[in-house]
Amino acid sequence: MSLFRTMVLLLTSLLGGCSALAPVNWLVPENGYKTLTDLPYGDLPRQRLDVYLPTDLKANAPVVVFYYGGSWRNGERADYRFVGQALASRGIITVIPDYRLYPEVRYPDFLRDSAKALAWTQANRSNWQSPAGPLFVMGHSAGAYNAAMLALDPRWLAQEQLAPEVLSGWIGLAGPYDFLPIINPNVQPVFYHPQTPVDSQPLVHASAASPPALLLAGADDSLVDPQRNTRQLAEALSNYQVATQSAILSDMGHIKILLTLAAPFQDRAPMIEQITGFISRHGTRDGGQQVSTDPAVASARTN
Repeated sequence: MSLFRTMVLLLTSLLGGCSALAPVNWLVPENGYKTLTDLPYGDLPRQRLDVYLPTDLKANAPVVVFYYGGSWRNGERADYRFVGQALASRGIITVIPDYRLYPEVRYPDFLRDSAKALAWTQANRSNWQSPAGPLFVMGHSAGAYNAAMLALDPRWLAQEQLAPEVLSGWIGLAGPYDFLPIINPNVQPVFYHPQTPVDSQPLVHASAASPPALLLAGADDSLVDPQRNTRQLAEALSNYQVATQSAILSDMGHIKILLTLAAPFQDRAPMIEQITGFISRHGTRDGGQQVSTDPAVASARTN
């Protein structure tokens, strides 16, 4: 069995644990970036973040705020060093915040934290770069939901005196964008099932006001249906003439699509190339006026 498949099996069985991703980070190079760690973006214990700065930091470097997944129940920013390394080593400043989780909070408090972390980034980025570069949000699974809601539903950024227009684009990996009625028992109490607000769903907020979007998912994802979620949201945004790229990657599941961001496994799928290419194309909102949608199933390398 290959190292990649072994790691996928390990993560699938252990991802609920706070240190499940540690083996991935052990394999990640420590060069190409430097970190600013444990920075507070609010007054609460979970309102802290890490910043990954490229070693060769360029003027106008793009900034990505990455939200991790974990069914809004678990996750630690330190476990996602492999994401920070992958992006920072390609010249992208990467911010990875923690946010409050269930049972401490329920919907929508983790969105308020996500918006607060983005607002902190916007207010403090002049400490790292001048002039400021384009700003993106990105997430995996539940984190992709957080990113989607910040980009599509203006209520959350408005609480921080911001609007989705501050974003040059957003990126969702294996995101749940339309999950009513809630089937997953772990997620039900997070969203007050069965009284879940309909407007908690990102798909409801699809509109022409969305920043450009890159939506990626795995064809073998058994946790978040890629057809109902990624494909459906991509089509809705495209219908509003939003610059939308999407792909459902063959031989990719919910965990594999995340794992292929790690340096040792980037040859398994064109994930990092699609993400950096999207960021390069949409470094200004001018790029968002042209529709560029590809809902076709994309191929990934198999093992």
